[in-house]
Amino acid sequence: MTLRHYTAAAIVSLALVGCATANPPVVAAAPAPTVQDSAPQADPARMDAIIKTLASDEYEGRAPGTPSETKTIAYLVEQFRKLGLEPGAPNGAWTTEVPLLHTKLDTGVPLQLATGQGAMTLRQGEDVYISTQRNVDRAVVDNAPLVFVGYGVTAPEKGWDDFKGADLKGKIAVFLVNDPDFGLAEGAPNAGLFGGQAMTYYGRWTYKFEEAVRQGAIGALIVHDTPAAGYGWNTIVSPGGENYDLVQGPDGEGRLMIQGWLSSDAAQRVFAAAGLDLAKQAAAARSRNFKPVPLTGETLSASVPVTSETVQSHNVIAKITGTTRPDETISYGAHWDAYGIGATPDARGKKIRAGALDDASGIAAMMEVARMFKSGTPPQRTILFGIWTAEERGLLGSEHFVASNLYPADKMVADITFDTLQPNGKARDFVLIGKGQSTLEGYLAKAAAAQGRTITPDAKPERGLFYRADHFSFAKRGVPSLIVMALGGGVDLVNGGRAAGDKWVSDFTANCYHQPCDDWKADWDLSGAAQDADLGYAIGRELADSDAWPKWKPGSEFASKRK
Repeated sequence: MTLRHYTAAAIVSLALVGCATANPPVVAAAPAPTVQDSAPQADPARMDAIIKTLASDEYEGRAPGTPSETKTIAYLVEQFRKLGLEPGAPNGAWTTEVPLLHTKLDTGVPLQLATGQGAMTLRQGEDVYISTQRNVDRAVVDNAPLVFVGYGVTAPEKGWDDFKGADLKGKIAVFLVNDPDFGLAEGAPNAGLFGGQAMTYYGRWTYKFEEAVRQGAIGALIVHDTPAAGYGWNTIVSPGGENYDLVQGPDGEGRLMIQGWLSSDAAQRVFAAAGLDLAKQAAAARSRNFKPVPLTGETLSASVPVTSETVQSHNVIAKITGTTRPDETISYGAHWDAYGIGATPDARGKKIRAGALDDASGIAAMMEVARMFKSGTPPQRTILFGIWTAEERGLLGSEHFVASNLYPADKMVADITFDTLQPNGKARDFVLIGKGQSTLEGYLAKAAAAQGRTITPDAKPERGLFYRADHFSFAKRGVPSLIVMALGGGVDLVNGGRAAGDKWVSDFTANCYHQPCDDWKADWDLSGAAQDADLGYAIGRELADSDAWPKWKPGSEFASKRK
């Protein structure tokens, strides 16, 4: 599951309905789940073997464009062949090329901030984190003025404009993360306007960078805040100055020269040097009347070496052709990339960020879904299996696939994406990310009930998880989408209950997310991950043998895309 989402299109807000505190089940707690013997079942041992292989040191963290990509793609194609699937790419191929621009900033070069009180040095990795998507030798910013733009939201449908016509050409836009109503008490002005505790797309840092481009800025910095962002500073700096994008042009025109984050402490110093109180400015930014505030007397300069290369990466696509409606498709997805080899070892001396759960576990689940489909009667609709590149670099592989129109979105019944499953045994419930989006939720509830499980809303809607995995590339184009992910709050585990589920989510996101400790572990119990694979299969199987078309629910902006 990605943190780095760089999409070309801006998406209007989406209120994720969820619970901001502990996640209460929608219905009364059920007994320990049981699976009907007649239904195909995912095999935890098979899943474990796939994860163990992909997360091994041999695969070196599966970074796109590295020698480990070649090994990874060969392994995935071989797995599909063994299952008896058909190649899903053009001309009988298993893969499609995805051209990527890979850039890396020199993280040892500090940025210089001129202030009315003298020069201030901003150290990369400590005070500031930046990257670039421009195909340049140096990321150069010369005395660019800083302007605080609040939450940086342009939402005409809500009567909200944080820019008020301000000229940002050649300037650095400084944003707050999340939405203007995040954390507001019930009854406060504008409380709930953008979804309350649930982040909308306006709150995502990807939207803010896109909006900075539209406003003419040369760069953008977002003030980091762990509760509002949904992750700590360690996650921010984990890419080590690297960035990826789909190849856009000769020098990445239409992209920011620098984009990134200010640490909370550094932001307070930067604002104070301009005679401003960050807390007061943040409070003022919650109003429709907010206007951009120049950080008077402050200009940022940087001249940071950049290495760049064009990387030819690959998606892997397989299919089972439908017997009666082959042009109608149901898509399953997961991503093969992880974060490669880090610059510094962790406490155990490990540098390989293996991506065992994120997302070798999703690949394992999808392979089991493919096996279950092949073990039964041929589906009436075509079943697609896509394993995407560069999810961790901005959903780039899935974006490239959907934009290619290889399988038209208006003929796609649904997308089900597996990304980061939990390894702690069976659960009594399923935590739904993006509650209230589409009628796929009814199919999910039915499949879960057959397992003796209930549905629980996402307990962490402020993290905006609905926008941070490959299903979002499909949703943007109107395809009803479901994300099967274990990071929306702890499940009610058969062994340990909700408390154990919550503890695992907290520990994983704080310590192992995109870090070397997301590696394979011998003591995992993948029976719960297998349950989730079974859910995905049951939903797809029902849709595959019917003429039903799931729909977006009223109020979802994706409904207009489907129409």
